[in-house]
Amino acid sequence: MAFGRVAAAFGLMATASAADDRWAVIAAGSSSFWNYRHQADACHAYQLMIKSGIPAEQIILMMEDDVANATENPFPGKLYNKPGDDSPDVYAGCKVDYRGSIVTADLFLKVITGDDSNLPKGGSGKVLKSTENDRVFLNFVDHGGVGIIAFPNGPVLHAEELAKALETMQTKKMFKELTFYMEACE
Repeated sequence: MAFGRVAAAFGLMATASAADDRWAVIAAGSSSFWNYRHQADACHAYQLMIKSGIPAEQIILMMEDDVANATENPFPGKLYNKPGDDSPDVYAGCKVDYRGSIVTADLFLKVITGDDSNLPKGGSGKVLKSTENDRVFLNFVDHGGVGIIAFPNGPVLHAEELAKALETMQTKKMFKELTFYMEACE
């Protein structure tokens, strides 16, 4: 799959790098069964990070988490991101840190900038705690538009806000290398 090639190209799946110097933040910014692929793709990214040796404690997953158990899902409690009889359930083993109504653009910005102040109740409380020696992978899967990306709750995230958060990460020396893989419309 394309994501696997991108992850490999940036060394996320390489065994030469120590697992504890890699972090991942994965966000699916949509809700409902009709946006199935976003949550399935986020769970697939989670599985790839685990497979590459990144500890679950250093992976932060946020999504509405309303698809696997949706009444429309013909495979209750499961998600698949590719067709076929041999496709693995990518939802199995996913540890969702933030789910439901707390998944917002504001929460995403707090998580990626390491800001653990005033986090919403109901989540794991995890934020990015990477250092200047770490490799950070950010993955966003959802709808978007010119200058914006959407979240299932609250206002959209504007490009200027995201740019400011990435600058904050750089100022706080939160990475040696940063890869941002965004899959969004437009």
